[in-house]
Amino acid sequence: MTRTNEKLGDLRRRAMALPPEPGVYLMKDATGTIIYIGKAKKLKNRVSQYFGSDTNHTEKVRQMVSRVDTFDYIVVGSEFEALVLECALIKQHNPKYNILLKDDKGYHYIRVSPPPYPRLSEAKQTAEDGARYIGPYMSSYAVKQAVDEANKIYALSTCARPLCHGKKGGERPCLNHHIGQCCAPCTGTVDPDAYQTRVDEAIEFLTKGSARTLATLQQRMEEAAERLDFEQAARLRDRISAIRRLSEKQKVVLSRIEGQDVIALAQGSGHACFEVFRFTGGQLTDREHFMLEEQEDPVAARSEFLQRYYTLRQRVPAQITVDGQVEDGELLEQWLTQQAGRRVHIVQPQIGEQAKLVEMCRSNAAERIAQQVGMTGRDTTALEEVRQLLDLPDTPAYIECYDISHTAGSDPVAAMVVFENGRPLRNAYRKFRIKTAQGGDDYASMQEVLTRRMEEYAAHKEENAGFGRRPDLILLDGGNEHVAAVAPIIHRYDPTIPVYGLVKDDRHRTRAIALDRGEIAIHRKRAAFTLLSAIQEEVHRSAIRYHRQRRKGSSLSTSLTGIPGIGATRAQALLRQFGSLRGVQNATLEELLLVKGMTRPAAEAIRRHFETT
Repeated sequence: MTRTNEKLGDLRRRAMALPPEPGVYLMKDATGTIIYIGKAKKLKNRVSQYFGSDTNHTEKVRQMVSRVDTFDYIVVGSEFEALVLECALIKQHNPKYNILLKDDKGYHYIRVSPPPYPRLSEAKQTAEDGARYIGPYMSSYAVKQAVDEANKIYALSTCARPLCHGKKGGERPCLNHHIGQCCAPCTGTVDPDAYQTRVDEAIEFLTKGSARTLATLQQRMEEAAERLDFEQAARLRDRISAIRRLSEKQKVVLSRIEGQDVIALAQGSGHACFEVFRFTGGQLTDREHFMLEEQEDPVAARSEFLQRYYTLRQRVPAQITVDGQVEDGELLEQWLTQQAGRRVHIVQPQIGEQAKLVEMCRSNAAERIAQQVGMTGRDTTALEEVRQLLDLPDTPAYIECYDISHTAGSDPVAAMVVFENGRPLRNAYRKFRIKTAQGGDDYASMQEVLTRRMEEYAAHKEENAGFGRRPDLILLDGGNEHVAAVAPIIHRYDPTIPVYGLVKDDRHRTRAIALDRGEIAIHRKRAAFTLLSAIQEEVHRSAIRYHRQRRKGSSLSTSLTGIPGIGATRAQALLRQFGSLRGVQNATLEELLLVKGMTRPAAEAIRRHFETT
């Protein structure tokens, strides 16, 4: 017995001796460092699972168990007490294998540069540089949004051009001036006092809010109109309109619930991202994201994320809206209620405004991953939706799809297309001539093609390229019967490769995903529907195109095989050499003799045939 097995056996014996009571366990490595902290309803049952068979363990758990040298435990009175203690201990020790969130929340300021021509910008800290700093604020998102809004409404300069009054000739104004978002002080024609007035109004807007600013501007506009100063009244009117247009745009991310957090998880290409939208007074006031390694158990990951996040954040809203199931949801609600001092609900909406907010949040999380790995947010979202629909353990980054094409059983062919990270990988496409299946039998044809493909996989999988690369998902253009016919062949070589069919409706549009026993509707998953439809259309086009090429070559070959001395092999060789039937017709006797396998009598027969027809 190896030392590793001895250690696991010893740890398992210790675990089996634990009491069947609620508690917290602390896994330690050989140096005594705590590497994982967890809670359990029954310590004996939970801890012993780590040191038995690792068949059902995730890769992260296997790595953690391989480093465990010993463990401690603390017995508590209830599962809720275990959750509270677990949160406190994780915050204290930051164990390597727990989800750890880097709390980069700090103070943020609005910076007003010195005159003349002050600029408004966001700053993470103050400095002795002669500028004025407004704040501090906790939300960087809120500061950036507010500064951007104020600069646009009051047409303040945001570029790096030098600004001065009375400069002869000045600069040519940039695009921002032409679209009404900058008064162009770079031209040298904007009076510093007039510009300072704009800045003062922008600061009032930032510090006192849009409602109070609107009331003040409305009063000043009416006073200007009474003085018959219509030019000033028009400027104020435009400013009021800009603030109101901004308010209209903000309604896109309004919530009818006064205070809530919306949290969504996206995964792909080895990464995971939790996005958080924070609403106060029904408006989106802050947003955060946290990048992690891809999580093998999203349900448990959401639970752990909520624990970590609300250990870092003081404000716990009345409603936390999530994009999927949460492990120990009721227990978490109890803990969050205690943290907030009032009732807190965790909800998972299916339809309506809240579901749309969750989808928006998930799309933003997908976009974060896309930026990390060089994909688009749309592709990341689509692949994550496919993973959820099919309940796959990992995001299907490498997808193969197959289709059969023939005309009444003649010239049967198959096509394989590959999509990697949601995009066609055309250099991996393959075409197959059906060799053994007869009479247009689609099921037998599909079995033949997948047998050939999986034999190549078995022979070359160590290369991890071409047919040696393991697909994350295999799709078939067909229904349940196709899946039932092919799945046993694929699983004979690798039982972990998932196989599904793509079913079309009466109008030849993708309708559902077929299993061997039923179907999964996909119309509610917009991004997944778009991706799967594109894959099915691509494989169908590829199969049809190859079949037409084969039919055309077959008909041309038939035209040549009627000539004495020309069989199928020589006919194909002629077409390869000259490219078409017309090319063969125009070839000289000497050119025909250059074709591989051609004899002089056969070449002369070809010339006589075309000269007499």
